[in-house]
Amino acid sequence: MVDPLTEVVTLLQPQARFSKVVSGAGAWRVRRSEAGQPFYCVILGGSCRLAVDGRDPIGLEEGDFILIPAVHGFTMSSIEPTIPEDIDTVPVALPDGEFRLGEQSGPPEVQLLVGYCVFGSPDASLLVSLLPQLLHVRGEKRLATIVQLVGEESRALRPARDVILARLLEVLLIEALRSAAGTAASPGLLRGLADERLAVAIRRMHDSIARPWTVAQLAKEAALSRSAFFERFSRAVGVSPMAYLLAWRMALAKNLLRRKESGVAEVAERVGYGSASAFSVAFTRHVGLPPTRYAREAV
Repeated sequence: MVDPLTEVVTLLQPQARFSKVVSGAGAWRVRRSEAGQPFYCVILGGSCRLAVDGRDPIGLEEGDFILIPAVHGFTMSSIEPTIPEDIDTVPVALPDGEFRLGEQSGPPEVQLLVGYCVFGSPDASLLVSLLPQLLHVRGEKRLATIVQLVGEESRALRPARDVILARLLEVLLIEALRSAAGTAASPGLLRGLADERLAVAIRRMHDSIARPWTVAQLAKEAALSRSAFFERFSRAVGVSPMAYLLAWRMALAKNLLRRKESGVAEVAERVGYGSASAFSVAFTRHVGLPPTRYAREAV
């Protein structure tokens, strides 16, 4: 059976393009709201506070990993910030390449590896909508091992440091997505996969994407009533079962069209449409371009 998370990660093509080590002491606060820049953070040591707009603040501890796939406004600060909320602390570059927040002297109270990643897929926005708004992983041994390697590499000045660090961070991103499937993630695919009954239906959808699924058929796969399945799926994943199915079909169709290995009629059949015309109407409505034009203009 097809693994939905593998498919999403494969199409997303996550890459860690930028990272830096930041330490903090005393009172500090940094506000970020860069649209389109997926943010990640590894807590290498100590603790701090994260407040994402619209969510309750959370404390972060050593070994924690945070990923915000589609950047929302958020604030990171010392555990007990004592500076006005409209003032940003300016990080100071240190001679060793690290950046310091708050008090410049004395041992740091927290050390972070922060950065932005990119998703190589042109469908990133569509695929990111299937992920939770906030990913917070804690207490995972495999993840902790990778975090330790990332921390060691980020502090060292070895040859090919940037290359190794980028590869480790890519593995870290993928492992975090996998680990979060068993946690109480915010609504999205990972939370759906954490529900044993919903996971069966989601895997069946991915395994047989061309099948003319109905909510009743998917509910049967999940051993739930139609109404219970619809409500449970919508609450966990954040969209209705048919909206999820449509989003995934369109993501696969765009990928197939970009590769230029199949004609529109074949793509339509592979993603579950009985005719090229029906597929063209759905694709144009969803993507904004007819499939033939999309295939022609895709790079």
